[in-house]
Parts: sequence; C-alpha cells; structure tokens
Amino acid sequence: MSDQNRLGVFKTYKLYVGGKFPRSESGRVYEVTDSKGAWLANAPKSSRKDARDAVVAARKAFGGWSGATAYNRGQVLYRVAEMLEGRKEQFVREVAASEGLSKSKAAAVVDAAIDRWVWYAGWTDKIGQIAGGANPVAGPFFNLSTPEPTGVVAVLAPRKSSLLGLVSVIAPVIATGNTAVVIASPDAPLPALSLGEVLATSDVPGGVVNILSGVTAELAAPLAAHQDVNAIDLTGADAELAKELEIAAADNLKRVRRPQPVDTDGAADSEDWTASPGTDRLTAFLETKTVWHPTGALGAAGSSY
Repeated sequence: MSDQNRLGVFKTYKLYVGGKFPRSESGRVYEVTDSKGAWLANAPKSSRKDARDAVVAARKAFGGWSGATAYNRGQVLYRVAEMLEGRKEQFVREVAASEGLSKSKAAAVVDAAIDRWVWYAGWTDKIGQIAGGANPVAGPFFNLSTPEPTGVVAVLAPRKSSLLGLVSVIAPVIATGNTAVVIASPDAPLPALSLGEVLATSDVPGGVVNILSGVTAELAAPLAAHQDVNAIDLTGADAELAKELEIAAADNLKRVRRPQPVDTDGAADSEDWTASPGTDRLTAFLETKTVWHPTGALGAAGSSY
C-alpha cells in the first residue's frame, strides 16, 4: 500500500504517574498547537485528583530511591541518557514543533538535554563532598555534616524550554535522592510526556518522577498546599502565581526555589538553559544532618585520635 493511501497513526499522550500511564482522572484533554497554531496533539488536562495521586506515588517511591546508593542513582540517570539517545529523532521532531525551531537547532537542544542528564548522573556520588564534610570542633569529637534529600518536590517546569529546561529542573531533584511531581509546560507538554515513556523504559523506579500536563495554576495550588510535599520549584510560575504559591507553601515550611525575574512578555522562563548549571539546583533540595561522635582516648596521657 502506498503512503498516500495509508492513514496516519496519531500518538496518544498520557500522564506518567507511579510508573504507569493513566488518562486524566477527569477525562479532559486540551489541544496542543505548534508555534504557527497548527494542531499537534491532544494532551491530558490533569485534575487536582491527578496531582494528589502523583504525590502519593512520589511518597511511596521516596524510601527506596533515597535509600539507594548515590552510585546506583548515577547509573540509573545514565541509563535515562542512553534511552534518550536512542529516541533522539522523536524528541527532535517534538522540540522543533513545540518551540518553533529548525530541525538542526532542535537537534542541538536535544543533544544538550542528553548531555545534561549525563552531567547530573556524574554528580550523584560527588555532591556529598561539596555539601558536607567534617567540621572542626572543640573537644574529642568527630563532627560530620552530610546532605540528605528533602523528600517529595513539586516542580513547575519551564514554559518555553520544553526539553532542555525540563531536564535541567528534573535531573538535579532526583539525582540527590528526592522524588518529583512535575507540571509540564502547558504550552509545550509533549516532550515532557514523551520523557515519561523514556523513564518508564529506563531503570527509574515507578513514582520517582511523575509528570502531569494541564493548567499550571490549577495543579500548582493544591501541590503548594499539600502537607506531604516537602519542597517546590517555582521555575515555571509567573510573579503573581509564584507569590500565591509561596504563601501556600509556608503552611508546612516547604523549601521554595523562587523563579528568575520574568522576562519582558511576563512569562517566567528567562533563565539561560544553555549555560553551565553549576551545583545550585543540586543543593536546593538537600537537608544537612550533623552527627557528633566521640573520638575516644588513647593511653594514660589522654591523647586522642
């Protein structure tokens, strides 16, 4: 049969929650269009119930993920990069359509996103040396500070950078042992929903990353107020929404990472995602545990080690 007579098979995009691919609990969808207004796909429009389900899944996965060795988490993140590499062509198409880029520019963005996964994979067993260490104290004691993951982190993905920015906010959260509930860009959610398929076919345990699509404000409000969410990254929020979410997050003393100042059109996403990310996002959702331990005494002179 010639291609002219063949009906195309349209992709059905679904949420990624708890390692599974549910449709939105409400059954709602919304149209996703390219930069010229042409229809691309129908994306699920998540409800508050979907957000609560994602938090339950993230909390359930937290113990196993945070308890894994840092080296193991690095291996898992590297496997995600491998799977992204294998599906590069698909992501190039989606990024090009979502961001209005040429194929060559979209390919460069996808390459940078894969490289960033690898970069964060290499940090999993090194951040402890940066964020922790031995503290000099008076008396015969070892005083050691070690970083620990905060817990469940709600992440508002960048609105414009549909893949590179997305990877830049998800990877550091899970690299340090946290679990994530991610609200994809409402304007360009397709790369995020496809990333869920990559995570499901990698070694990432179900629930470590949960991806929702829909109206950011509608989903972010219940997450900011949720008592079982420990932190929130407001990257994808504009100034007005960010202020509202900060107030809600204060109820259970969530860690809050504020967005960069908004750009000229009022949309939050003015960060340069191509710049070197540094360790800021790695340390944003870490707690520090300090332990005292007696050194003991040796010999009659009372010398110690």
